[in-house]
Amino acid sequence: MSTVLVYADRADVRERVKAAIGTLPDPRLGEIEFVDVSDGRELVDAVDHGEADLCVLDAEATPEGGMGLSRQLKNEVADCPPTVLLVARADDRWLATWSLADAVVTHPVDPDELTAAVVGLLLARRSGLPVRRPVTYATHPARA
Repeated sequence: MSTVLVYADRADVRERVKAAIGTLPDPRLGEIEFVDVSDGRELVDAVDHGEADLCVLDAEATPEGGMGLSRQLKNEVADCPPTVLLVARADDRWLATWSLADAVVTHPVDPDELTAAVVGLLLARRSGLPVRRPVTYATHPARA
């Protein structure tokens, strides 16, 4: 079982993320357990205590955006889990370099893109393979 922490200040965003990924996105992973977080301090505490195998962070969350939190986690947590950053515009993908996010997906969430990012990163983490950052899944012609 893998635990995916979903950070967004809005409950509807968290629900869309969880619905897009589903509880069994890939049989190799087993069932996914989700943890909802709407507060930056709670997010950092959960990751610091090893409560997440992967984090999906909403870059548009307020008052603390997912970009800054991703960078903070990557710089402060020794064995930081992979992070997937949700950005509002495809043009914001370059910011993943600064945020140190491992993957970038655009809003509105495309289930195939988000699932591909989550499954790929969880499998890589499980196998100990390095991840080349950032992996960008914002490939829709209308959004790219």
